[in-house]
Amino acid sequence: MIPIDGLPVLTAAEMRAAELAAMVGDVTEATLMDRAGAAIARAVARLAAGREILVLCGPGNNGGDGYIAAAMLRRQGLPVRVAASEAPRSDGARRAAALWDGAVEPLVQAKPAPILLDALFGTGLSRPLDHSVQQALCRLASAAWLRIAVDLPSGVATDDGKLLGEMPRFDVTLALGAVKPSHVLQPAASLMGQVRLLDIGVSTESQAHILARPGLPEPNATSHKYSRGMVAVVAGSMSGASELAALAALRAGAGYVLHLASAGPSGPASLHAVVRRGYAADALSEERIGAIVIGPGLGRDGDASERLNAALVSGRPLVVDGDALRLVQIEALAEHDGSKILTPHGGEFTHLFGKTADDKLSATRRAARQSGAVVVHKGADTVIAAPDGRAILCPEASPWLSTAGTGDVLAGAIGAMLAAGLEPFRAAEAGVWLHAQAARACGKAFIADDLADALSAVRG
Repeated sequence: MIPIDGLPVLTAAEMRAAELAAMVGDVTEATLMDRAGAAIARAVARLAAGREILVLCGPGNNGGDGYIAAAMLRRQGLPVRVAASEAPRSDGARRAAALWDGAVEPLVQAKPAPILLDALFGTGLSRPLDHSVQQALCRLASAAWLRIAVDLPSGVATDDGKLLGEMPRFDVTLALGAVKPSHVLQPAASLMGQVRLLDIGVSTESQAHILARPGLPEPNATSHKYSRGMVAVVAGSMSGASELAALAALRAGAGYVLHLASAGPSGPASLHAVVRRGYAADALSEERIGAIVIGPGLGRDGDASERLNAALVSGRPLVVDGDALRLVQIEALAEHDGSKILTPHGGEFTHLFGKTADDKLSATRRAARQSGAVVVHKGADTVIAAPDGRAILCPEASPWLSTAGTGDVLAGAIGAMLAAGLEPFRAAEAGVWLHAQAARACGKAFIADDLADALSAVRG
């Protein structure tokens, strides 16, 4: 069982193509099914620890994987039962079912077991389960001590994270061959439990990957405050949000943070290391600025629009967040010839790019192409996309991030990575990873100030 950090993500169509490409020479569909069944059996044997296992098999190849796993588990001396929703329909499933020499119980009549292995339906499901199948799955899952899904829990669409009906929550999901989008896209991801990959000998390549620890910029003996990155944070009507972004930029590793606010340097300073000046458009022409963060607490009045326009014409690398996402026009972004990263949550994304029926990965890629910017589409299942099609899907984030100011912290962290010289896609990746790690370090009931402070610790 392989952790999924950094692994490629394949859609249902891409997975089918990868399997077909693997079928050369002596490798057939049956070979891949045997590999999958063997890998499942090894994983389940470790997790079951001798407890009775109930394997639920569907009529297709996912069910075939289940029959093979059940036969192998029985040969290892483990107590195994099989229940089927219906008879096998594919040639592969019929061949696999013939390898199981025990009884096959009707799914709706099956009694629970401590270990439930769901091999009813996997990749490619596009319609809800029959009501009787759905009821039986939920009943058996609720009575099990450990619930394991093969490839995807039955009732989950592969590519968009949608639930096709009522779904039980699983403890472990065993992804076959490659990670699929719904392993990390919501709402399906919240029901997956721990997702682990089982290698079945299929080569997988993709422009989309799961978030993993990135390479972070580090100072050396020749570093100074400007070489580490100068971040300018443009403040507006609500200075607390921009203060959070400035604090986060410093805590994430920026060497110099300039906070440009209407009131200038007067008033209490929450952090003395932040340089505070009164806002002036020509301040953004400072050549040493490595990134401008604009949007947190900016407001939406005439002054805010003027500050946004000044940032756009500066040519400096930009992180556009919050209110600036409500003010900016796609055409203006396209004309900005510097690096740019947009960090919208769901509502801001819809305002800027319109409603779409696309899944989140496809929608974010489209938005990146349309804007010419790296787009960080925030949420419990954040997706990062670049105009060239590269994408990163992020595992479920801490639900405690649902508090005011955490998005401002993310903007500041990304700004620090951009100012340090990372190209925009990698800067966004690094900022999102740091943000998630800081949330994990904070535990529960933290506030945005705690989150920003925690960025320093997770740089280690």
